[in-house]
Amino acid sequence: MSSRSAAGEGAATSASRARARRLHRVRRLRGVLVQIPFVAVMALVVVAAIFLIFDRWRRGTFVLGSAALLAAFLRAILPTSRVGLLEVRGRMSDVSTMVTLGIAILWLSTSIDPLGTD
Repeated sequence: MSSRSAAGEGAATSASRARARRLHRVRRLRGVLVQIPFVAVMALVVVAAIFLIFDRWRRGTFVLGSAALLAAFLRAILPTSRVGLLEVRGRMSDVSTMVTLGIAILWLSTSIDPLGTD
């Protein structure tokens, strides 16, 4: 084995390792970016929970219903490879379930008499 072939193998190995590291970073970044729609919906759920904790149940349920409709909208428009944890079953099943729940929650939050609360 000559020193020239050993140097060529070393350069190929280091290039291969660098490519593998770059690919690993890209996959990890993609794994994080795919969850952005889920994080947006969960942020609305947290806001709704804060409203509910401070006894603003109508506002809280309205935000919760809006979060369900946002989840349905994102599930409907984003490709399956980019919806992350919003994907539970098939697209139609997910969207129809979230739309039904979102509309029901919004209807309940707007139709019940406030009884002195907001």
